Amino acid sequence: MNIHEYQAKALLKGYGAPVAQGVAILSADEAEAAAKQLPGPLYVVKSQIHAGGRGKGKFKELGPDAKGGVRLAKSIEEVVAHAKDMLGNTLVTAQTGDAGKQVNRLYIEDGADIARELYCSLLVDRSVGRVAFVVSTEGGMDIEAVAHDTPEKIHTIAIDPETGVTAEDVAKISAALALEGVAIEDAKSLFPALYKAFNEKDMALLEINPLIVMVDGHLRVLDAKVSFDGNALFRHDDVRALRDETEEDSKEIEASKWDLAYVALDGNIGCMVNGAGLAMATMDIIKLYGKEPANFCDVGGGAGKEKVAAAFKIITADPKVEGILVNIFGGIMKCDVIAEGVIAAVKEVGLKVPLVVRLEGTNVDLGKKLLNESGLAITAADDLDDAAKKIVAAIKGA
Repeated sequence: MNIHEYQAKALLKGYGAPVAQGVAILSADEAEAAAKQLPGPLYVVKSQIHAGGRGKGKFKELGPDAKGGVRLAKSIEEVVAHAKDMLGNTLVTAQTGDAGKQVNRLYIEDGADIARELYCSLLVDRSVGRVAFVVSTEGGMDIEAVAHDTPEKIHTIAIDPETGVTAEDVAKISAALALEGVAIEDAKSLFPALYKAFNEKDMALLEINPLIVMVDGHLRVLDAKVSFDGNALFRHDDVRALRDETEEDSKEIEASKWDLAYVALDGNIGCMVNGAGLAMATMDIIKLYGKEPANFCDVGGGAGKEKVAAAFKIITADPKVEGILVNIFGGIMKCDVIAEGVIAAVKEVGLKVPLVVRLEGTNVDLGKKLLNESGLAITAADDLDDAAKKIVAAIKGA
């Protein structure tokens, strides 16, 4: 689960991280009052969407010469003008795709005198099984580009969970960031605080880009991106309350209600599979035969008829889907249950695109019998390779 920048900063501030004063607004009418709460005379007006690259982004409705989704303002009047310009319009960034995201809220923040921009993130380094700091002196840039062009400028410091962030760890991180003077003193409290927040809130990612050194030498969190482990949200009512469903794919929201592992993708073949590994293999073979998967959808090992039907409805609700491939290996899950769920869903929502079903495992003969006798336009497949060929051929034929 992702949250907005202003929410992330409020959370980190609660752990003692240095952040600027700021006010979130939902309407341009609130902009003047919000700006008057800040010291000024420099303000920053930031679009709040769940995507990076906001500053370099462009608004669809405002033309190619318009400013991006993060703007400086040197007066309250300019803050108001930016708010009117940005709210309700669609911001397109490198991470949103061509569709972009509508800006429904802004964060008006006090400006900062920046001396240096740094990069700092925390994530789980699975190669060592520990939470690690990933830091670079190249802040304010696309970290993927830095990793590609100058990988030697990215440093990873894994933290021992038994000790937490030690003085030695802080020294390593500070050296990697080339900190000096009071910034080193700030680091002694900041980095342990970030680690504590990451662990206590079950974060999957905590990214600060940039972490700045101000002209006075102190550190400040200038931007913050936080993602949480969805499997741990049951422990954090305060985090769940921060969820903004308007920023999420409606199909993924519906899938979460049924405890389905669903991720929307950009392809045209809908997939319903049980087991993450089998789902990955299914998507790979679709690509092998020249098409792209429209989703990752794992119904799990113990899904019932209703859950299978719900998954099918979610897949068919995607207008990009031109064909559907159901690939089930019945271990705990029974093939006849899958067949019943698919049949029920097709009868309810109709079938407007080709559907290929491959079943194998427990009660496979009964499952195939149910599909064959359903009277529906369902194509059976003998194995995964056969299924992929048939769904790709069906789409090309259509």
